[in-house]
Amino acid sequence: MKPELTIQLMDTHAGGDVSRIVTGGIDPLPGDTVRAQMEYLRDDADGLRRLLLEEPHGIPEMSVDLLVPPTDPRAAAGYIIMEVMGYPIYSGSNTICTATAVLETGIVPKREGRQQFMLESPAGLVQIDAVVRDGVVEAITCEGLPSYIHTYRATIDVPSLGTVTYSVAYSGGFYALVDARELGFHLTLDEERSLAETAHAIVEAIQAERGFSHYTLGDVGPLPFLHFMGPVEHVADGYFRSRSATYVHPGVICRSTTGTGTSARLALMNYERRIQPGDRLETVSLRQTGFIGQFSGVEREGEYEVVRNHITGKSYVIARSDIVVNCDDPMVECDSLHHILSSRHAGTPTPES
Repeated sequence: MKPELTIQLMDTHAGGDVSRIVTGGIDPLPGDTVRAQMEYLRDDADGLRRLLLEEPHGIPEMSVDLLVPPTDPRAAAGYIIMEVMGYPIYSGSNTICTATAVLETGIVPKREGRQQFMLESPAGLVQIDAVVRDGVVEAITCEGLPSYIHTYRATIDVPSLGTVTYSVAYSGGFYALVDARELGFHLTLDEERSLAETAHAIVEAIQAERGFSHYTLGDVGPLPFLHFMGPVEHVADGYFRSRSATYVHPGVICRSTTGTGTSARLALMNYERRIQPGDRLETVSLRQTGFIGQFSGVEREGEYEVVRNHITGKSYVIARSDIVVNCDDPMVECDSLHHILSSRHAGTPTPES
């Protein structure tokens, strides 16, 4: 009998977006940084992403976060993010979910009250601030990537839509930012399919017309995200709220507003001089879930004003399971997967095992 190959998972969600945390069953990956290990997965072992985001085991609306040993001794764990669009170097909702899983698995022991630790993402070290009450992880605050406006109010002709005005922010990936009202949307749940179709057409048009380059990272691939912006309400002194919806190419409207989408909004509000350091923006999704972004400060990097920010949200554990990998199953493609599967069955390992 062939040995049974399993992958250990903890399914979580933040704001409705499911993050599948891979806690065991994968062999150590080559690479002296988490970024290098991500690149190995992307180039030589993409079967793990496809296995967990495609039928019969998953759906494209999910994300996957693989826990790996940190390469920086200051970090408690490393993690690699996988989505339908590929391998983003950072994600706010995935970081919130991964930090919760690190606490729930005991990699970082839970302590009542507020505690801090670091995770290592492909983008580098991330400071985590967790709040635990009665043994429950009530909130995670993580650093958003430094975010800036690359393009402000450009226009593009989109088939079936006409001329569309958009801005572009970088907040861990390049985001097209569009005014929902200008496109006839109120950002309600019944608009979800139309939002996805509209965003798909806009992103396809932008990708066909131009590319974007980060001021230090260079080419990070085609623009993969679009964020629909609702009106900004001034709720209280230093506190704003806006309905929002984030699209991931191809075809996915996120359940949450996303952390990187919220960071992109903060960058735009700073660019338009509508916010100042210390102010907060609550983004509210089609499903009435939200994240809170805080504008921490701004720095000048060449021609760009780069916004420092933090994102706060809550993650819920919704399942603990083993995925059985059967390479004889015609629905499972193991060619770019089997070489990283572990045959060890010693329980749920930690990044140190």
